[in-house]
Amino acid sequence: MKRVKNIIITFALALGSVSCVSKLAFKEPETNLPEQFQYTATADTASIANLQWREFFSDPVLQKLIEKGIQHNYDLQIALQQVASSQERLMQAKYLQYPDIGFGVAAQISKPSKNSMNGQSLNLFLGQNHVEDYNAAFNLSWEADIWGKIKNQQEVSRMQYLQTYEATKAIQTQVVAAIAQGYYNLLMLDKQLQIAQSNLELSRNTLSITEKMWQSGDTTSLGVQQATAQKQSTELLITQLEQNIAIQENALSILVGENPGKVNRTLEMSDTSLPQHISAGLPAAMVSRRPDVRRQELAVLESNAMIGIAQANMYPALRITANGGVNSFKFDNWFQMPASLFGSVLGGLTQPIFQKRQLKTDLNVAKIQREKNVLAFRQSVLNAVGEVSDALVSNESLKVQEQKASEQVNTLKDGIKSAEMLYKGGMANYLEVITAQGNSLQAELNLASVKRQRLSSIVDLYRALGGGWK
Repeated sequence: MKRVKNIIITFALALGSVSCVSKLAFKEPETNLPEQFQYTATADTASIANLQWREFFSDPVLQKLIEKGIQHNYDLQIALQQVASSQERLMQAKYLQYPDIGFGVAAQISKPSKNSMNGQSLNLFLGQNHVEDYNAAFNLSWEADIWGKIKNQQEVSRMQYLQTYEATKAIQTQVVAAIAQGYYNLLMLDKQLQIAQSNLELSRNTLSITEKMWQSGDTTSLGVQQATAQKQSTELLITQLEQNIAIQENALSILVGENPGKVNRTLEMSDTSLPQHISAGLPAAMVSRRPDVRRQELAVLESNAMIGIAQANMYPALRITANGGVNSFKFDNWFQMPASLFGSVLGGLTQPIFQKRQLKTDLNVAKIQREKNVLAFRQSVLNAVGEVSDALVSNESLKVQEQKASEQVNTLKDGIKSAEMLYKGGMANYLEVITAQGNSLQAELNLASVKRQRLSSIVDLYRALGGGWK
């Protein structure tokens, strides 16, 4: 009893001697965020990123594609497996404060040399030339978490798990945005194909009129050749657009985890709609919402815990070991109770003194890694603010471009009508008609492209603000 009391007093003194060590404090990195995003009139606290993707994208066909992508996209599936792996490690980390317990059974027979001292002693005292030993015992080992090393190890596992979770959310935002971008690009190609087919009909009419005028002697064969070339150019454009449509359909199919194939769609580009009130919210809210920025912040927290582990390794470690079981030098009375029972308990403090500077190096490296993670976090914040600013300025500029492009299309369509009337009346030549048709075709194709770019800029803003993972 006195010995147990002495051991307890020794451990109490050890714990008291280290209780003065302060825990490593975490200082959140400064981000130097602006009060509001550039190209915004007012600092509105609301943000389109707060909308769930089903609310943001109202097109049922696009919703179905996004749903397929979330369920079957392989990048997302790989990320989810990584989350599951980290979750297992997190569950294991919860048991780090418990002792290690093992059980072992061993049997040993030793036969020393007859001419050795051991051999002579065995023969003299036991009347035999070999020794048997049979052992069955439980072993226990436990380290007291004096310096918070185990707690920091658990924190590292938790931060790693949360990083994989944020990485999955980041991939989902990218997948959602990529599907939407691909879908709107497909609608643009559909619209451009429709425009080209309509222009082909105009080219055929122009060629028919030119051939009749050539037959009547009102124009030369050069006019027929030019009208034919114009029709062939439009036919070539149609073939190229059909090729691009098929490639875009294949890309969308692969993105949603399906074999390349047709993508059914019911809406035209003119029927698509996204939220008209585009609000970016505050930069501070964006930082807490974007998964990639949040992941970098968690990496800083992880490195902070790693510093705590490196510091704890430099201080004394309090370890307790115990073992007990049954032991005998004869198999017949191995489990004879209580004669074969044995047990031992050992507790001690171990202070590292000279480890070839390994412990100090580990601490310095952990501190450097933390600084690297702080810089990476600041860089991710800066990149995020830049992406939002780019999307905002693109959206504002594309509004104006779309209006100007629409006015240009209306003007050139009226020009086609005027050119055809003058051509039929002999007051304009074939070049003027072909030029008017070519300019109108290019303007309509450009308008469809500008509309798609504006839709893409809104999707980019939604993703840049951290939307798409809800």
